[in-house]
Amino acid sequence: MSEPTQRETMAMMLRALKVPAIAGHYEEVGSKAARDGWSFEQYLRHLVELEHGQRKSRRIERLLKSSGLPTEKTLVALQQDKLPLKARRQLPTLCEGGFVERAENVLVFGLPGRGKTHLVCAVGHELVRRGYAVLFVPAVLLVQRLLIAKKELGLEAELRRLDGYDAVILDDLGYIQQDREEMEVLFTFLAERYERRSVLLTSNLVFSQWDRIFKDPMTTAAAIDRVVHHATIIELTGPSYRDEAAKERGTTEKKAKEKDA
Repeated sequence: MSEPTQRETMAMMLRALKVPAIAGHYEEVGSKAARDGWSFEQYLRHLVELEHGQRKSRRIERLLKSSGLPTEKTLVALQQDKLPLKARRQLPTLCEGGFVERAENVLVFGLPGRGKTHLVCAVGHELVRRGYAVLFVPAVLLVQRLLIAKKELGLEAELRRLDGYDAVILDDLGYIQQDREEMEVLFTFLAERYERRSVLLTSNLVFSQWDRIFKDPMTTAAAIDRVVHHATIIELTGPSYRDEAAKERGTTEKKAKEKDA
């Protein structure tokens, strides 16, 4: 059996080191380096940059896949001109992710159809692009997930799994069924993340109505205190996007019928 060539040996060593970008491009880049008179340091730096770039891309793909974020609710698709001026001014800073580094929260309030979910998802997509682990989950489903874990004596383990996300987007807080067990696991989740990990929360219920969720006045006050402390609060006002879209569709259909008549 013949000895492996130098090229084959190099390929095997690079695979063992788990640097696929370098393994796939070192010869091509070497030829370019020779033609252009690069120094060894320039050649090495270019290969390392290729490897780093590919690893970053693969990590973002994994983070996006595990995030549960709706693929269509991105920053590009967000109708920023329909947001209140204050919200438009806050958005770029939120997308940079500094609040995640500080373990701060983002609370978005507004009536149904005002774009709350799209706003927090757009921020979530930008956070993923910056390498943060994000989870998007409707509040109802998160509570169900925690209740199941509690019944199976695995609540602590489930909270540890959730702790692996830098930011959890908790959507539609006001739609929880509102019994005591649900209140308890939701409060536990918020208390566990307090000053350690970020929560982005949307709700059509203002703070004065949170007693519908947490029942007990003291628990309600404690929950509000934990989410408000170190938080950015955004209020979305104005007409419903869905109502406006429905009216536009109705107008378009009416015009089409009149044209065909």
